[in-house]
Amino acid sequence: MKSISLFACGGIGDLALRHTGFDVLVANELVAERAEVFKYNYPETHMIVGDIWKLKDSIVSKAKGLAKGLPIDLVFATPPCQGMSKNGRGKLLNSVRKGEKNAIDPRNLLVIPTIEIFLASGAHTLVMENVPEMEYTCIPDPQRNGQLIGIIDYIRREIGKSFSSCVRVVEFADYGVPQSRQRLISIFSKHEKLAAFFQQSNTLIPPKTHSREGGRLPKWRTLRNAIGHTPPLNASIKKLAVDPNIPFHSVPILDDEKYYWVSNTPEEKGAFDNQCVNPSCQYQGNPTHFASKDVEGINRASTETPIRCLKCGELLPRPWVKDGSSYRLMKGYTSAYKRMRWDMPAPTLTRNLSYACSDNKLHPTQNRVLSLHEAMILHTVADYDFFWKRSDGKNVSDKLIRELIGESIPPAGLEKIFQFINSIANGTIEA
Repeated sequence: MKSISLFACGGIGDLALRHTGFDVLVANELVAERAEVFKYNYPETHMIVGDIWKLKDSIVSKAKGLAKGLPIDLVFATPPCQGMSKNGRGKLLNSVRKGEKNAIDPRNLLVIPTIEIFLASGAHTLVMENVPEMEYTCIPDPQRNGQLIGIIDYIRREIGKSFSSCVRVVEFADYGVPQSRQRLISIFSKHEKLAAFFQQSNTLIPPKTHSREGGRLPKWRTLRNAIGHTPPLNASIKKLAVDPNIPFHSVPILDDEKYYWVSNTPEEKGAFDNQCVNPSCQYQGNPTHFASKDVEGINRASTETPIRCLKCGELLPRPWVKDGSSYRLMKGYTSAYKRMRWDMPAPTLTRNLSYACSDNKLHPTQNRVLSLHEAMILHTVADYDFFWKRSDGKNVSDKLIRELIGESIPPAGLEKIFQFINSIANGTIEA
């Protein structure tokens, strides 16, 4: 099948397309350095770099030219999620309440050129990936003087009733990915066999291959399954934080204070809940940290969590800020400086995966965050021939690698979805 890839980033999601027999004719990406990684890995695909609003006609015309009279089958689109995600939405609402920003995030409007490209291409199937919140996100309706309309409702109206639509939240751990990553997978198709399958089965999402509990299906792949074998690292000094024999198996050094908090954090716990380490006290009953929603519905961390032991008065190894000669608890999510669990898939890897202060980013037992090598395994990029190189010959920075992983979808899970679609379309699987 011939396809177009929109918001292609560095091409991690496109690994699933390539490995299920899709020929990606044209890809579009806004950020040039990300597009350079894509171009190195997909030299046969024509990459169009720049603003999709301005380039939508060029994307369609180039794809049709490369198709040489044959039909384009599928458009794959992964528009930015920051305006829809829980974190992004929370920040947005805060800014709106302060009068600093409009309530509509312009990134959410990128669905409009996406649908225009899809319809103009003549493709029979559209696959979109985004955060679950997309299902309940609204945009101003261009046809109704800016009245709000749900994104999914907008898509259904624009493409028409000839398309079947399957919109499901998918947990990628259910497909053998050693990472818990929930995404909204939206499939719209007028392909005869796909539409017939959906009519009979009410889904275009493949059966799960794994489950949390196990039993009939294998259990979720855990952090221990995936990276339990990687050599240990320690973020105290550079010599211990780097493995010279494994590319990308290194971690940032933690300063003395952060290392103190992290090194005193037990398994499956967070540093905000650390107890007294004074050898003559070691009181374990200090109240732990928590968060709750205020009257405006905003999640607020407790301001009463003690920073000193209630029994001996010693400073607890909890994330602190020093104000002159006094200390106070650092503001932040209760999941900051928190360890992952060995017996579970990794939490969702974000572009902040190398920061101990981000959500659930500490190694289960070692005093450090994940290495990029481990992140590549957990994101299943390591299962494929993918090169962290740029077509312009420049180095790929650690920052860029984090962005490409954090803003993409695990290709091993996505491959199962595309393989299922392909098998239905070619008649291998029937309802």
